[in-house]
Amino acid sequence: MKKHLKYTFLICTIALFIGSCSSDDGSVFDTPIPDNTGGDDGDESEEPEVATIVFNEAVPSSNITTASASGEAGTSVTGRVIFTSDATTQRRMYITQNYLGQGEMPFSSFDLVSDDLTKALKADGSIDLDGATKKEIDFSFPLPVPDIDNGEIVYSFWTTTGKGDFRDSDKRLALGVGQITVTVGTGTNPVAAVREFTGIKLFAPAQDGSTESFFSLLNETVYRIDAGPEFRAFWDFGYYYGASGPSAGDNASFASTEQYDASFGFDVDGLEPGADEENAATETLNQMFFSTSTNIDAMAFDAIALNSELDFIASSSSQNITNLSVGDVIEFVDNYGKKGLIKITDIEAGFNNNDFIEFDVKIQP
Repeated sequence: MKKHLKYTFLICTIALFIGSCSSDDGSVFDTPIPDNTGGDDGDESEEPEVATIVFNEAVPSSNITTASASGEAGTSVTGRVIFTSDATTQRRMYITQNYLGQGEMPFSSFDLVSDDLTKALKADGSIDLDGATKKEIDFSFPLPVPDIDNGEIVYSFWTTTGKGDFRDSDKRLALGVGQITVTVGTGTNPVAAVREFTGIKLFAPAQDGSTESFFSLLNETVYRIDAGPEFRAFWDFGYYYGASGPSAGDNASFASTEQYDASFGFDVDGLEPGADEENAATETLNQMFFSTSTNIDAMAFDAIALNSELDFIASSSSQNITNLSVGDVIEFVDNYGKKGLIKITDIEAGFNNNDFIEFDVKIQP
């Protein structure tokens, strides 16, 4: 599968070090928040500026929700996050990175240097706070600055009471969202380009969830449904081929994750949360709305390059689309309001588990 998600190299190269987690015996505020105003002129021993965000559930007036730092290419800046809860238990921390305005992406490629965080990461890339105090969190880390002349890199941080969602910070939110912005040069980002994925292949589903039938617009990854509940928030839509039952006559079809079982006509094991799963009672599946494009053909699809060129798309009310053919261009709006296009490039017709559909995607960052 070919992938053309821009700037993913940054996620692979940045190392985030978690400096410390406080114990139940003290407060994170026993360590003073750095004074970023600097010392007297000529004081060579003054500490470098630390971009610090603070959330204190008991004293929200002390919150510092945004921080910034200037960086030079090839160097690094220091960031610090302090989250202190009162009645709320913080179970996970989510971090996203928005590089040059190209959209927020999960940020989880870092080394954890902490004796308290023995479990390190959850499967979805969030930080597992079960090894910390869950009430008082104090992390410090270096943020390397890439080799660019101008632009911004924005990091967002929040904690949750359970399994959250990288694209929806409100889901089971505990504390946050705070942001640290690293500015290089003028801080002016380039014009936002579309995110492009090519050669995506989904297979006709097996009811036991063992086929690669679902796709994530977040990380351009194809998923088996039996990959596990940690990834449900990643799944946007799935493929099926109507052969019999309620889906007979649908032929090659897409359906949102939320409407997949109803559209396909059969319950796929693992799609709906089991009663014994974390947050099962409040779990939600992603919606997505489709329509056949009357504005864009396959040639026009290939020419689209900028985010603004997708602004014309309006959401339909349909969460499935059927009888797809090679060359079709589909407009969509996802669960998070992002607009995009799908171009069908190949179909191996049939409902056997090795039959498939292949397509390209362009979506707003």
